[in-house]
Amino acid sequence: MSRRTTRWALGAGLAALSLTASACGGDEGATVQGVKLVEKGRLTSCTHLPYPPFQVERGGKVVGLDVDLVDLVAKKLGVTQKVVDTQFETMKTGAALNAGKCDIVMGGMTITPERTTFMDVSRPYFDATQALLAKKGSGITSLDDVKSRKLKLGSQAGTTGEDYVKGKGLDPASFDNSNAELDGLRTGQVKVIVQDYPVVKGWLKDPANTGYEIVANLNTGEQYGFWIRKGHNPRLVQLTDQAIAQARADGTYKKIYEKWIGPMPAPGRPS
Repeated sequence: MSRRTTRWALGAGLAALSLTASACGGDEGATVQGVKLVEKGRLTSCTHLPYPPFQVERGGKVVGLDVDLVDLVAKKLGVTQKVVDTQFETMKTGAALNAGKCDIVMGGMTITPERTTFMDVSRPYFDATQALLAKKGSGITSLDDVKSRKLKLGSQAGTTGEDYVKGKGLDPASFDNSNAELDGLRTGQVKVIVQDYPVVKGWLKDPANTGYEIVANLNTGEQYGFWIRKGHNPRLVQLTDQAIAQARADGTYKKIYEKWIGPMPAPGRPS
């Protein structure tokens, strides 16, 4: 969720764009401060679980860095956030937004030129990098090591991390979600995996993963944004941008970051 790539087929993109917003403007919807909501009194967000530390279910509730930030937008609107778990394919193509399933998409989705052609996006809220995770003592220090030693590499399907390693000439085993990817490493299906750095850092806090370590950082220059239905809710884009800017200015962003990830990096360094 770094995390998400665009690689959408033309047919899928056209299908996504043709879907109608059945839930928007219906009896359950409402307009608040110029923002069109699919459900009265709620700012509905779509994500694909699990993706800690950005979204994860704990005690029957979805929590995480993205959730906290979208809560700030909901607060500006005077409503509460409702999180909907949905397939990532419907998020990255804009289908979930076009179908009126949610008002905003979160989930560590990288801002790419392709995506901005069929969804509106907020200002960046997170600078992302990728990391390689392997067993301690593996001797792996780079993607070149993985390639030269012909080691099996794992990635999460549909992610920019997956695209990045493919662009380097590797053919990774593709897993449906981040948990499945980690399990692939644990069970020996793959020898090393590529995933967003903060996600890997979160994994390493779990005592069950003490036998693993980050063997390389891949600075891919990616940034995450929150996504909104194309041309449908410009006021929501504006309020989301305002919430991000205000959080950065008043220290709220720093508190949220350190709550879910750890100490903020020095200015100019990736998050």
